[in-house]
Amino acid sequence: MIEIKRKGARSIKDIPAAILEQLNQGEIETANLVEWLAVDQRLLLENLLKQNRRTDYLKPILASIDQLKKQTVNTINETIGTGLFELVIKNNDHDFLNTLSGHNADLVRCWATYTIGKNQKLSIGETLLQIQPFAADKHFGVREICWMSVRQKIAENLQMSIAILSKWTSNDDENTRRFSTEATRPRGVWCEHIEVLKQNPTLALTILEPLKSDPAKYVQDSVGNWLNDASKTQPGFVMELCGRWEKESETKDTRSIIKKALRTINK
Repeated sequence: MIEIKRKGARSIKDIPAAILEQLNQGEIETANLVEWLAVDQRLLLENLLKQNRRTDYLKPILASIDQLKKQTVNTINETIGTGLFELVIKNNDHDFLNTLSGHNADLVRCWATYTIGKNQKLSIGETLLQIQPFAADKHFGVREICWMSVRQKIAENLQMSIAILSKWTSNDDENTRRFSTEATRPRGVWCEHIEVLKQNPTLALTILEPLKSDPAKYVQDSVGNWLNDASKTQPGFVMELCGRWEKESETKDTRSIIKKALRTINK
Protein backbone atom coordinates (compact mmCIF):
# COMPACT_ATOMS: atom_id res chain seq x y z
CA MET A 1 0.00 0.00 0.00
CA ILE A 2 1.06 3.59 -0.58
CA GLU A 3 2.64 5.22 2.45
CA ILE A 4 0.93 8.43 3.58
CA LYS A 5 3.46 11.27 3.38
CA ARG A 6 1.27 14.21 2.45
CA LYS A 7 0.04 16.51 5.20
CA GLY A 8 -3.20 17.20 3.38
CA ALA A 9 -5.14 20.44 3.01
CA ARG A 10 -6.58 22.31 5.96
CA SER A 11 -9.97 22.75 4.31
CA ILE A 12 -11.87 20.94 1.58
CA LYS A 13 -11.74 23.92 -0.76
CA ASP A 14 -7.93 23.85 -0.58
CA ILE A 15 -7.61 20.25 -1.78
CA PRO A 16 -5.95 20.33 -5.24
CA ALA A 17 -8.26 19.05 -7.97
CA ALA A 18 -5.70 16.44 -9.00
CA ILE A 19 -5.53 15.04 -5.46
CA LEU A 20 -9.30 14.91 -5.14
CA GLU A 21 -9.49 13.09 -8.45
CA GLN A 22 -6.97 10.50 -7.26
CA LEU A 23 -8.89 10.07 -4.01
CA ASN A 24 -12.18 9.50 -5.80
CA GLN A 25 -10.48 7.08 -8.18
CA GLY A 26 -9.18 5.11 -5.20
CA GLU A 27 -5.57 5.59 -6.29
CA ILE A 28 -4.29 7.10 -3.03
CA GLU A 29 -5.21 7.23 0.65
CA THR A 30 -6.58 10.27 2.42
CA ALA A 31 -3.88 12.17 4.28
CA ASN A 32 -6.06 13.70 7.00
CA LEU A 33 -9.63 14.08 8.21
CA VAL A 34 -10.34 16.92 5.80
CA GLU A 35 -9.57 14.70 2.83
CA TRP A 36 -11.45 11.80 4.42
CA LEU A 37 -14.58 13.94 4.62
CA ALA A 38 -14.08 15.28 1.09
CA VAL A 39 -14.11 11.93 -0.71
CA ASP A 40 -17.30 11.33 -2.71
CA GLN A 41 -18.02 7.79 -1.57
CA ARG A 42 -20.65 7.28 -4.28
CA LEU A 43 -18.12 8.22 -6.95
CA LEU A 44 -15.40 6.14 -5.32
CA LEU A 45 -17.77 3.17 -5.26
CA GLU A 46 -18.67 3.66 -8.92
CA ASN A 47 -15.01 3.81 -9.89
CA LEU A 48 -14.18 0.74 -7.80
CA LEU A 49 -16.94 -1.28 -9.41
CA LYS A 50 -16.01 -0.14 -12.93
CA GLN A 51 -12.38 -1.06 -12.33
CA ASN A 52 -13.40 -4.52 -11.14
CA ARG A 53 -16.17 -5.13 -13.70
CA ARG A 54 -18.97 -5.24 -11.17
CA THR A 55 -21.07 -2.26 -12.22
CA ASP A 56 -24.25 -4.27 -11.60
CA TYR A 57 -23.54 -3.81 -7.87
CA LEU A 58 -23.83 -0.03 -8.10
CA LYS A 59 -27.56 0.62 -8.51
CA PRO A 60 -28.85 -1.34 -5.47
CA ILE A 61 -26.23 0.21 -3.16
CA LEU A 62 -26.96 3.75 -4.35
CA ALA A 63 -30.66 3.06 -3.77
CA SER A 64 -29.90 2.05 -0.18
CA ILE A 65 -27.91 5.26 0.34
CA ASP A 66 -30.82 7.33 -1.00
CA GLN A 67 -33.12 5.69 1.54
CA LEU A 68 -31.00 6.77 4.50
CA LYS A 69 -32.81 9.23 6.78
CA LYS A 70 -29.51 10.82 7.72
CA GLN A 71 -26.65 10.73 5.24
CA THR A 72 -23.28 11.18 6.95
CA VAL A 73 -19.82 9.89 6.13
CA ASN A 74 -20.33 7.07 8.63
CA THR A 75 -23.86 6.06 7.62
CA ILE A 76 -22.91 6.04 3.94
CA ASN A 77 -19.77 4.10 4.77
CA GLU A 78 -21.75 1.44 6.61
CA THR A 79 -24.42 1.27 3.92
CA ILE A 80 -21.86 0.69 1.18
CA GLY A 81 -20.00 -1.93 3.23
CA THR A 82 -23.23 -3.72 4.08
CA GLY A 83 -24.44 -3.57 0.49
CA LEU A 84 -21.20 -4.97 -0.85
CA PHE A 85 -21.33 -7.82 1.65
CA GLU A 86 -24.90 -8.72 0.74
CA LEU A 87 -24.09 -8.70 -2.99
CA VAL A 88 -20.93 -10.75 -2.52
CA ILE A 89 -22.94 -13.40 -0.64
CA LYS A 90 -25.78 -13.33 -3.15
CA ASN A 91 -23.41 -13.77 -6.09
CA ASN A 92 -20.94 -16.09 -4.35
CA ASP A 93 -18.29 -13.49 -5.19
CA HIS A 94 -15.91 -14.03 -2.29
CA ASP A 95 -12.79 -13.14 -4.29
CA PHE A 96 -14.01 -9.54 -4.35
CA LEU A 97 -13.64 -9.39 -0.56
CA ASN A 98 -9.87 -9.76 -0.96
CA THR A 99 -9.89 -6.85 -3.39
CA LEU A 100 -11.65 -4.67 -0.82
CA SER A 101 -9.47 -5.72 2.12
CA GLY A 102 -6.19 -5.01 0.34
CA HIS A 103 -7.21 -1.90 -1.58
CA ASN A 104 -5.03 1.22 -1.75
CA ALA A 105 -7.94 3.47 -0.75
CA ASP A 106 -8.53 3.65 2.99
CA LEU A 107 -12.27 4.17 2.55
CA VAL A 108 -12.53 0.98 0.53
CA ARG A 109 -10.78 -0.87 3.36
CA CYS A 110 -13.33 0.74 5.69
CA TRP A 111 -16.11 -0.81 3.61
CA ALA A 112 -14.34 -4.15 3.92
CA THR A 113 -14.63 -4.08 7.71
CA TYR A 114 -18.43 -4.20 7.43
CA THR A 115 -18.20 -7.37 5.35
CA ILE A 116 -16.81 -8.88 8.55
CA GLY A 117 -19.05 -7.13 11.06
CA LYS A 118 -22.24 -7.94 9.14
CA ASN A 119 -21.39 -11.61 8.64
CA GLN A 120 -23.65 -13.38 11.12
CA LYS A 121 -22.12 -16.75 10.25
CA LEU A 122 -18.89 -15.72 11.96
CA SER A 123 -18.52 -16.39 15.67
CA ILE A 124 -17.23 -13.54 17.83
CA GLY A 125 -13.85 -15.26 17.88
CA GLU A 126 -13.75 -15.49 14.09
CA THR A 127 -15.00 -11.92 13.80
CA LEU A 128 -12.25 -10.49 15.99
CA LEU A 129 -9.60 -12.63 14.31
CA GLN A 130 -10.61 -11.26 10.91
CA ILE A 131 -10.89 -7.66 12.11
CA GLN A 132 -7.47 -7.63 13.80
CA PRO A 133 -5.49 -6.68 10.65
CA PHE A 134 -7.77 -3.67 10.25
CA ALA A 135 -7.23 -2.74 13.91
CA ALA A 136 -3.52 -2.59 13.08
CA ASP A 137 -4.03 -0.67 9.82
CA LYS A 138 -1.70 2.30 9.40
CA HIS A 139 -4.59 4.57 8.44
CA PHE A 140 -6.57 6.33 11.16
CA GLY A 141 -9.88 6.05 9.31
CA VAL A 142 -9.70 2.29 8.93
CA ARG A 143 -8.80 1.89 12.61
CA GLU A 144 -11.82 3.92 13.69
CA ILE A 145 -14.33 2.30 11.37
CA CYS A 146 -13.17 -1.24 12.11
CA TRP A 147 -14.17 -1.13 15.79
CA MET A 148 -17.47 0.49 14.90
CA SER A 149 -18.20 -2.28 12.41
CA VAL A 150 -17.96 -5.01 15.06
CA ARG A 151 -19.06 -3.16 18.19
CA GLN A 152 -22.62 -4.49 18.15
CA LYS A 153 -21.37 -8.06 17.95
CA ILE A 154 -18.91 -7.33 20.78
CA ALA A 155 -21.75 -5.99 22.93
CA GLU A 156 -23.87 -9.05 22.18
CA ASN A 157 -21.01 -11.38 23.10
CA LEU A 158 -19.42 -9.28 25.80
CA GLN A 159 -17.90 -11.93 28.06
CA MET A 160 -16.17 -13.78 25.23
CA SER A 161 -15.12 -10.50 23.58
CA ILE A 162 -13.46 -9.26 26.76
CA ALA A 163 -11.67 -12.60 27.17
CA ILE A 164 -10.27 -12.32 23.64
CA LEU A 165 -9.46 -8.61 23.75
CA SER A 166 -7.68 -9.01 27.09
CA LYS A 167 -5.02 -10.94 25.19
CA TRP A 168 -4.70 -8.13 22.65
CA THR A 169 -3.45 -5.82 25.41
CA SER A 170 -0.03 -7.50 25.24
CA ASN A 171 0.27 -7.16 21.46
CA ASP A 172 3.43 -5.42 20.21
CA ASP A 173 1.31 -3.17 17.97
CA GLU A 174 -0.09 -0.15 19.81
CA ASN A 175 -3.02 0.14 17.38
CA THR A 176 -4.10 -3.40 18.25
CA ARG A 177 -3.80 -2.70 21.97
CA ARG A 178 -5.83 0.47 21.54
CA PHE A 179 -8.63 -1.42 19.76
CA SER A 180 -9.26 -3.47 22.92
CA THR A 181 -10.31 -0.37 24.86
CA GLU A 182 -11.78 1.74 22.08
CA ALA A 183 -14.12 -1.02 20.92
CA THR A 184 -15.46 -1.60 24.44
CA ARG A 185 -15.86 1.96 25.70
CA PRO A 186 -19.05 2.11 27.77
CA ARG A 187 -20.30 5.18 25.92
CA GLY A 188 -18.06 5.43 22.91
CA VAL A 189 -18.30 7.94 20.09
CA TRP A 190 -20.80 7.82 17.21
CA CYS A 191 -22.15 4.51 18.47
CA GLU A 192 -24.65 2.91 20.84
CA HIS A 193 -23.66 2.62 24.49
CA ILE A 194 -22.82 -0.70 26.11
CA GLU A 195 -25.21 -0.56 29.05
CA VAL A 196 -23.70 -3.53 30.87
CA LEU A 197 -20.31 -1.79 31.06
CA LYS A 198 -21.87 1.51 32.06
CA GLN A 199 -23.34 -0.18 35.10
CA ASN A 200 -20.62 -2.75 35.78
CA PRO A 201 -17.25 -1.52 34.43
CA THR A 202 -15.38 -4.04 36.58
CA LEU A 203 -16.14 -6.60 33.86
CA ALA A 204 -13.45 -4.99 31.70
CA LEU A 205 -10.67 -4.88 34.28
CA THR A 206 -8.78 -7.63 32.47
CA ILE A 207 -8.46 -5.20 29.56
CA LEU A 208 -7.81 -2.05 31.58
CA GLU A 209 -5.26 -3.33 34.11
CA PRO A 210 -2.55 -4.39 31.63
CA LEU A 211 -2.74 -0.97 29.97
CA LYS A 212 -2.51 1.22 33.06
CA SER A 213 1.02 2.34 32.17
CA ASP A 214 1.06 1.74 28.42
CA PRO A 215 3.86 3.78 26.81
CA ALA A 216 1.82 4.79 23.73
CA LYS A 217 -0.14 8.02 24.01
CA TYR A 218 -2.66 6.61 21.51
CA VAL A 219 -3.44 3.85 24.00
CA GLN A 220 -3.27 6.11 27.05
CA ASP A 221 -5.91 8.41 25.58
CA SER A 222 -8.23 5.49 24.86
CA VAL A 223 -7.87 4.02 28.37
CA GLY A 224 -8.46 7.47 29.88
CA ASN A 225 -11.52 7.99 27.72
CA TRP A 226 -12.82 4.53 28.66
CA LEU A 227 -12.63 5.39 32.34
CA ASN A 228 -14.07 8.86 31.79
CA ASP A 229 -17.06 7.16 30.13
CA ALA A 230 -17.44 4.90 33.15
CA SER A 231 -17.14 7.82 35.57
CA LYS A 232 -20.46 9.22 34.34
CA THR A 233 -22.35 6.24 35.78
CA GLN A 234 -19.90 4.67 38.24
CA PRO A 235 -17.67 7.49 39.57
CA GLY A 236 -16.78 5.50 42.69
CA PHE A 237 -15.28 2.69 40.64
CA VAL A 238 -13.15 5.09 38.61
CA MET A 239 -11.93 7.05 41.64
CA GLU A 240 -11.00 3.87 43.49
CA LEU A 241 -9.22 2.37 40.48
CA CYS A 242 -7.29 5.55 39.73
CA GLY A 243 -6.32 5.87 43.37
CA ARG A 244 -4.92 2.34 43.35
CA TRP A 245 -3.12 2.83 40.03
CA GLU A 246 -1.54 6.01 41.35
CA LYS A 247 0.03 4.02 44.19
CA GLU A 248 0.97 0.97 42.12
CA SER A 249 2.41 2.70 39.06
CA GLU A 250 4.33 5.92 39.58
CA THR A 251 4.90 6.61 35.89
CA LYS A 252 4.08 9.60 33.75
CA ASP A 253 2.11 7.27 31.51
CA THR A 254 -0.21 6.26 34.34
CA ARG A 255 -0.52 9.88 35.47
CA SER A 256 -1.59 10.85 31.95
CA ILE A 257 -4.29 8.16 31.93
CA ILE A 258 -5.56 9.14 35.38
CA LYS A 259 -5.78 12.82 34.46
CA LYS A 260 -7.91 12.02 31.41
CA ALA A 261 -9.99 9.48 33.34
CA LEU A 262 -10.91 11.95 36.09
CA ARG A 263 -11.62 15.00 33.95
CA THR A 264 -15.41 14.79 34.32
CA ILE A 265 -15.24 14.02 38.04
CA ASN A 266 -12.84 16.91 38.64
CA LYS A 267 -14.93 19.50 36.80
